Amino acid sequence: MENYFYATGKRKCAVARVWLKEGDGKFLINKCSLEEYFSRETSQMIIKRPFELTNTLGKYDVRVNVVGGGISGQAGAIKHGVAKALIEVNKNFRDALKKAGFLTRDARIKERKKYGRKKARKRFQFSKR
Repeated sequence: MENYFYATGKRKCAVARVWLKEGDGKFLINKCSLEEYFSRETSQMIIKRPFELTNTLGKYDVRVNVVGGGISGQAGAIKHGVAKALIEVNKNFRDALKKAGFLTRDARIKERKKYGRKKARKRFQFSKR
């Protein structure tokens, strides 16, 4: 496992372990290609944003193991992990990635259900009579 750059990204309940290696820009997410795993174009765009920002799109092969959450959360976790791994590659990328907000872990998660309610904030229908 030499010449690999590793980082962990998180978003909602999803956790992505990301390995970067110099190559020709192949994405391998849970043993599937990027287009196969993320069928939505927006999810693919989110993952590629850190590469576009640092002008390294197509220079690194990406291998990802992602678990938990949904499609959007997993895409965000991969983006976070890729941004952190790119800093391992080159420390000069830090300023641009930090300014774009890719290094900040998005802490928004689902609110817990409260007792006496249907969901976190949904109340039962009020009846005046």
